[in-house]
Amino acid sequence: MAMLSALLNFLFPPPPSLFVSAMSAISLVSLARAGFEEIKGKHLQYSKFQNVNPSTKKEKIQLSSKSGMLLLYTPAFLAGAASFYVFPHEGLRTTFVQSALTLHFFKRVLEVLFVHKYSGTMALDSAILITLSYFLSTATMLYAQHLTQGLPEPPIDLKYPGILLFFIGIFGNLYHHYLLSKLRGSGEKEYKIPEGGLFGLVICPHYLFEIIEFYGISFISQTLYAFSFTLGTTFYLVGRSCATRRWYQSKFEDFPQHIKALIPFVL
Repeated sequence: MAMLSALLNFLFPPPPSLFVSAMSAISLVSLARAGFEEIKGKHLQYSKFQNVNPSTKKEKIQLSSKSGMLLLYTPAFLAGAASFYVFPHEGLRTTFVQSALTLHFFKRVLEVLFVHKYSGTMALDSAILITLSYFLSTATMLYAQHLTQGLPEPPIDLKYPGILLFFIGIFGNLYHHYLLSKLRGSGEKEYKIPEGGLFGLVICPHYLFEIIEFYGISFISQTLYAFSFTLGTTFYLVGRSCATRRWYQSKFEDFPQHIKALIPFVL
């Protein structure tokens, strides 16, 4: 009871919506499970893990990596952009949440088009699963924010610290994506050990900053759903980072053992 009371200092009261309450649990559990599966070696088939199960590759419809990534992010971006029309003039906090989600996915679309260099394919079933996750989570987060209209503000306002975290996360993520894109010269397809930025300490700093970014959005939102989705995303990216570090260790004999998966000096 005391813990619930303490949490309510940071959150809007849970909304009277069975859908949002169910999605809060589903998002947390499904993303955490996906992270655990990554650690066990059962990966979503994109990026380094696109060929994780070659025996089944011919049985699956394949998209080019670039097309697959565009499919992942475009519906969520459109959901964020449409929210300004569907939920207009609902206050500063809602506008910040709408803007942050829309900017996050717009940035990802631009990175797919102009930053990343792709050489492989993505399984259509993995692409559809991730696309639905991004779209539903974005739409649900925006709807949960809409349901806070008329409710008392949380006693502790995390909105402005959230904006700071969001911008640290989005720029840190962009910078490390840029470093990754510079690893390959024209026509090159092979992977290399990343360098620069925080790559000297962790193999997935882009995931670290994405987590920071989503905690920023959660702080701005201060809804139960936003924090549930962000916690689930944290579990998933921890699992994916550990799997990525293991992949680099298996591919490069000279991989520096002091480089952690996600958190410098810790994990």
